[in-house]
Amino acid sequence: MNMPSALPEFQRYQLAFTAHIRDPEAHPRPAGVEARRMRIYNGLLVNNIEGFLLACFPVLRQVLGSRKWAKLVRAFFSTHRSRTPYFRQIPDEFIQFLQSEWTPPEGYPLFTLALAHYEWIELVLSVSNRSTDRAVDGSGDLLDGVPLLNPVLANLRYDWPVQRIAPRRKVQPAETHLLVFRDAADQVQFSEINAFTARLLTLLEAGTLTGRAALETIAAESRHPDPALMLRAGGALLEDLRARGAILGAAIQ
Repeated sequence: MNMPSALPEFQRYQLAFTAHIRDPEAHPRPAGVEARRMRIYNGLLVNNIEGFLLACFPVLRQVLGSRKWAKLVRAFFSTHRSRTPYFRQIPDEFIQFLQSEWTPPEGYPLFTLALAHYEWIELVLSVSNRSTDRAVDGSGDLLDGVPLLNPVLANLRYDWPVQRIAPRRKVQPAETHLLVFRDAADQVQFSEINAFTARLLTLLEAGTLTGRAALETIAAESRHPDPALMLRAGGALLEDLRARGAILGAAIQ
C-alpha cells in the first residue's frame, strides 16, 4: 500500500491497519499488533457486515453456498468504498458493488446480480417514505381520468425468473416482469405480470396519461386487430390493479 510520506506517522499507521483489515492477504499486518488480536478484530468487522447482508439476501446466501458467499462478502468488504455511515444502507452499497465493481468469477451463477436485486427491492420499498402530493379520488374513473400509481412501487424486468430461484433448483434465462409495491397494510407484495401490464405501468408512471390514452398507445404499438377489445380488457386490468393497491385512484384535476 503506497502512502504519502508527508502524512503524520499515526495516520500512516491507521491506513496500514485498515488496509490489513480490509484485505489481510494483500496488506501485511502492522508492526506491534498481535496476530491473534488482529484476527479477532478482523472477524468481528467482517461478520458485522455479513450480518446486515444476510438479513437482506438469505436466498442468495443459500444458492451460493457458504464458500462462495464468504468470498463474495470478503470481496465487497475489501474493495468497495461505501458512501454512507448508515448500517441499513449496507445492502444498497452491496447492490452498487455488484452492478459496477464486481466481475463474477467462474462458478458463480449468471443470475447473481438479478437475484440480489430482487431480494433487495423488498427492503427498499419496506422503508420508503415516498408519497404522492397530488389529490386523488380513490373511486375515480381510471379510463377517462389519470390513474395515479402507488408511489411505493417498482415495475421490474429481469432476464431470469428470479422469484423461482432456490437452492438445487435449475432455472433457465427467461424474460420476467414483476410488480412489487407496498400495500395499505405496509406489506410488500410481489406478483409476476406480463409484458402488457408492465408497459401499461410504464406509461402511467409519469401521471399524465388517462387510462384510455395509455391503452390506445399500447394498441397502436402492438398493432392490435381489435383496439376496442384491448380497451375493455385494459379497463378490467386497471380496476384489478386498483383493488390490489398498485393504483391509488384517479387524479383530481
